[in-house]
Amino acid sequence: MRKFGLLAGVATIALSAFGALPAVAEYPEKPVTFIVPWPPGDLEDVLTRMIAEEFQNDLGAPAAVVNMPGGGGVVGGVKVATAAPDGYTIGSFVVGIPTVKTMGADAQIAADALEPVGIFLTYPFLIAAKKDAPYSTMQELAEYTKSNDVRLGHFGYGLEPTLLTFRAMDGLGGKFAAEAAFDAVDCSTLANGDADVINTTAQLVLSCMGDIKVLATITGERTALTPDAPTLKEVNPELDVTLWNGLFVPKGTPQEVKDKIAAVAQKVVASPAAQEIAKTTGALVYWQPQAEAAEQVASDMVKLKAVREALGVTE
Repeated sequence: MRKFGLLAGVATIALSAFGALPAVAEYPEKPVTFIVPWPPGDLEDVLTRMIAEEFQNDLGAPAAVVNMPGGGGVVGGVKVATAAPDGYTIGSFVVGIPTVKTMGADAQIAADALEPVGIFLTYPFLIAAKKDAPYSTMQELAEYTKSNDVRLGHFGYGLEPTLLTFRAMDGLGGKFAAEAAFDAVDCSTLANGDADVINTTAQLVLSCMGDIKVLATITGERTALTPDAPTLKEVNPELDVTLWNGLFVPKGTPQEVKDKIAAVAQKVVASPAAQEIAKTTGALVYWQPQAEAAEQVASDMVKLKAVREALGVTE
């Protein structure tokens, strides 16, 4: 009896000691950073800032958006992919970061390094030229390039809109004489003569829509902003890829953490303010949850790998 009583006393003291320890704080207990791998101003930046603000209001922890352009999104992508899987570093990424940028022997992001929280935006992505350009369709552009030099401006050669644009031209028998990547592809890119044709989001050229012509859109359907411009899928049925943006975290981030981030994002995209952005820009603003987002990534991985192979990009 004395031995049992002694052990019980020791156990009581031990349990009391553990009970005196502070409870593990619930997420979030410190500032959270949302990484946007592009300069400020485009739709993913605007909506991510809205999500960060709501995150702070709802969950009580400071939340900030950090723009980290460079390398066609790779700099910001690597920052998130190599962060601790604790929910304090969240990426706001276009489709190419978790897909194209993980392909090839020199890929800087591992294919399994990122996990989706959800997808919240589909861009109204455009292929455009100056209003006085001597071509008005992708077919006319391709024909023009057979005897004239045309330069393409884009966000990065390895990114999906660039690959899709090159693949469309290749299928039409055309070829760009030169191409260059810019962190921002907007009205000035055409106006300054930095490029003859650009692929970019509608948001970045809204202010000069009257001064450009849209040759095609990289969208699932024709947009309300450019109803006369065909989709790239209409030009070439195999180019059936939409350009979305979603929230991503490092692999291994706890599910309860992802659920909290998702709840805030879902609330924001359903808000009147977010839907007004969709209405005025032609974007689709919605919430595609984690499981469906993972399926989307896997599907686009296959499609974009096929596009790369068709262009001879195998490394």
